[in-house]
Amino acid sequence: MKTRVLRFLLLLAGSWLVMTFTHEAGHLIGGWCCGGHLAAADLIPWRLPYSIFDPDPRPLVTLWCGPLLGALVPLGLASLIRREWLWFIAHFCVLANGVYLATAWWSGDSLLDTAKLLEHGASRGSIVIYCLLTIGYGYSGFRQSCIRALSPAPPAPEREPEA
Repeated sequence: MKTRVLRFLLLLAGSWLVMTFTHEAGHLIGGWCCGGHLAAADLIPWRLPYSIFDPDPRPLVTLWCGPLLGALVPLGLASLIRREWLWFIAHFCVLANGVYLATAWWSGDSLLDTAKLLEHGASRGSIVIYCLLTIGYGYSGFRQSCIRALSPAPPAPEREPEA
């Protein structure tokens, strides 16, 4: 049991690192692809990672690339590599990105992505759809991943005695 709990906690820590990195890397990729000039960035996961482009010719692209790539990159890797531990991380990332946009909207904090998306013209409907899809799919997958991670391993099949 201790081994399963330790493995679960390590998976959670790894999931947090992957989620913060892919989300913020998504903002960086979006900003650079649109010709933005990176003014400041911090990717340290135990603080709130951020990136600031000045100027940012297409802020909506830069802003949406964070939650989109933050969810799609881990899902893509899990689909290609097909390992249970990677699905755990991918489902966490999908759920966390949806929950982040939803709670950022609820908090109203002007420094968080949702307020910035709305400020730059994103439709409320697009944010609601993103949150519903990611929270719904992410929760379902993450719940199943948690159950698998914390369940005891099935017993090995018995071998036939040799004659």
